[in-house]
Amino acid sequence: MQIAGHSAIVTGGGSGLGEAVARELARQGAKVAVLDVNTAGAQRVAAEIGGLACTADITDTPSLVVALDAAEAAHGTARIVMNIAGIGTARRVVGKDGNPAPLEDFERVVRVNLLGTYNVVRLTAARIARLAPLEGGERGVMVMTASVAAFDGQVGQEAYSASKAGIAGMTLPLARDLAQHGVRVCTIAPGLFETPLLKGLPEAVQQSLAASIPFPPRLGRPQEFAELAAHIVANGHLNGEVIRLDGALRMAPR
Repeated sequence: MQIAGHSAIVTGGGSGLGEAVARELARQGAKVAVLDVNTAGAQRVAAEIGGLACTADITDTPSLVVALDAAEAAHGTARIVMNIAGIGTARRVVGKDGNPAPLEDFERVVRVNLLGTYNVVRLTAARIARLAPLEGGERGVMVMTASVAAFDGQVGQEAYSASKAGIAGMTLPLARDLAQHGVRVCTIAPGLFETPLLKGLPEAVQQSLAASIPFPPRLGRPQEFAELAAHIVANGHLNGEVIRLDGALRMAPR
């Protein structure tokens, strides 16, 4: 599917990987709605790319519906859905004080990363299904975001790994389910990238992390993630796949 001229939704578009995706889609001619719980971030990116800023919490259906309605009113129903929003925390099952990890911490990560992603999928898929098909019967494309932690999570990443493994695990069923509507679904599982979270670490730590990547021995660039996301949209035979984007990195236990 061509990107130019189509409407796109980017969750988590106010910073990091989501921002890079929003910028790349706009560069290629899409009409982009930047959805983020961070209103200021969404407004900044939208203003710079000529898009629409929408404040939205992907775990809150009323909030998300309002944002999708606004995007649809401005740009038409989105055929391109980029599910980038997510959070990450690390906590050992048994703390140094001997107490168990709070269940609420695990629940929050799974709610945002997994349930939030599915919430976006179900609400946008219903809208796309009502659109007229394009050439070849395609109606839309969805890209979700997992992580290499879905496959080789580190100590303390139980919640994050479980949430991202859930996204990886539902990729093929979603692709099969939505095939009847002409909607393709793929997932990108990034490794270590130059996001605001990692860039906030001491330089020595960043260099150590970069050195752990076989090749190229550097952190991934958000633009590289965005280019892959855009390619998934353009490549009509990519469907039901989870693609690692990690420079051949395999995470150590800690």
